Amino acid sequence: MRVAILSSGGKDSAAAWWWATCQGWDVNYLVTVVINGEDSMMFQIPGVGVVEYQAKLAGIEWLPVETQGEQNKEMQDLEHALSNLAIDALVCGALRSDYQKSRIERMCHNLGIISYTPLWHQAGLGHITGLVENGFGVVITSVACEGLDASWIGKTLDNDSIKSLIELSKIHRFNVDGEGGEYETLVTYGPHFVGKITIDGEVKWFGQRGELEIKSFATSLDCRAG
Repeated sequence: MRVAILSSGGKDSAAAWWWATCQGWDVNYLVTVVINGEDSMMFQIPGVGVVEYQAKLAGIEWLPVETQGEQNKEMQDLEHALSNLAIDALVCGALRSDYQKSRIERMCHNLGIISYTPLWHQAGLGHITGLVENGFGVVITSVACEGLDASWIGKTLDNDSIKSLIELSKIHRFNVDGEGGEYETLVTYGPHFVGKITIDGEVKWFGQRGELEIKSFATSLDCRAG
């Protein structure tokens, strides 16, 4: 099975990629939709350049697909890019967005390839704890909910911080996996590539929300993190 992974560089994309690898499939491409406009109903915008570095550490080709983020045009641009690839399936990390899942499935049907969403309706707690347990470096790059302050921005989740995140999610009643937009992530290391990505950035806080303003990425090829 020759597959491409639709990847924003975050935890859901990384988990879907790892799942495909565990199936024994040939992961030939990491495909990233790069939004040049100000917004997108479908795709993550900040930090997606990390996928280029993930691809380098895994020895996989990275395919950036540039688009303006217009509701229909962005899917047309993605479909056009995928039509040039010799793949059997597209794997994406959709968790609970029917809007995202249905549009990707429709596009894959048009292309004559299979759409896989292995995380679909996976329990949030099991999803986020499983990533840490399996050696993923999940970095929180933005927060936007009560209970998560500036100290969480730039933090790599580990056994201790996961416990704190779970407790805060219970107290403040937010989705522990961030699926409601409570926080965004990037993955800097994992079991599916050798080495580690370092993020250079500055924390920006806007009163009730904040983000990591990313300056650059760098890779270390001589170590295996996790």
